[in-house]
Parts: sequence; C-alpha cells; structure tokens
Amino acid sequence: MQSTPINYFELFAIAEQFDLDVSTLESNFRKTQSAHHPDRFVSAPAAEKLAAMQMATSANEAYSVLKNPAKRAKYILERHGIDAIADTNTAMPTDFLMQQMEWRERIEDAKMARSISALDEIAAELKGETKSLINELHALLDINKDLTSATAVTRKLIFIDKVCTDIDQVIEQLDD
Repeated sequence: MQSTPINYFELFAIAEQFDLDVSTLESNFRKTQSAHHPDRFVSAPAAEKLAAMQMATSANEAYSVLKNPAKRAKYILERHGIDAIADTNTAMPTDFLMQQMEWRERIEDAKMARSISALDEIAAELKGETKSLINELHALLDINKDLTSATAVTRKLIFIDKVCTDIDQVIEQLDD
C-alpha cells in the first residue's frame, strides 16, 4: 500500500500560499518536531517508533522546502503538476541569460583576483534581485494565479540561489 504524500502546508497548519509567515512556520515546525521526537517513543512499539521517525524526517524536509522561497515556489508548482526545472522547460529570457553570463564572469574575475569584497558586492546585487523575484512570485502565485509566469520566475530564483551558493563556496575557499 502506497501512502499519500504529505502536504507540507497542512503538516504545519499554515495556508497553502507562497507568502507565508516564517515565524509561524518555525513555531509550528518546532511543535511538530517536539511531538514526534524519538525520545518520546523510547518505550513505544516498533511500528510507533518508526512512524514517529518518519514524521520527524518528513517535517525536516517540509521545513527545508517551505523556508526557502525558491524551493517553496517549486513545491507549489509541483502541487499543480508543473516541474519548474524539467528538461523540457529550459527557456529563459535573453536578457536574463545575458545577466547570468555577466554574473558568472564577474564571479570568476573576483575569484582570480581573490577579492572577497567584489564577491560580496555581487552577492548584495543578487540579494536585491532575489527580493524582487520573491515579490513577483507572491503576486503571480497568490494573487494572479499565473502559474506559467510563476514557473519562469521560479527558474530565475532557483538559478540565483545556486549562484549565491557558489559565491559562498568561493568566499569560503578564499578565506582558507
């Protein structure tokens, strides 16, 4: 028997929307984790221990997805049957492709120059872009219900998330 996938929003008793109250998410996550903590099930039957462990694992995954705006947008789209990063969905606007190349070149130049301040500058620029895309996703997903446009914006946000991770790794390498 296959179990029904857990709805991450229902798991934490929050409205299924892109714009969410992060403090409520964190609070409800902690309550869920506490209720299913393995220490509470030390003397419970094996099946109950396993169920608690699975719920704790699911809560960790759900929290990780809902806390991150790019992952949250991707998850919402998946709930509507859309795979934002599908191999068949690779189209990006030309201006964003050009912007990607420029960011990558600047990161490589900063890496070669061992300039953490240049990397910080790029990261700050990406943070501003991220904020703009998050606002756009709120409008597209929660207000306009425009899933097609939201998919394109989600793809941009996922890319920017990856670039930010890459910048953090380069800074870490330069700090060593």
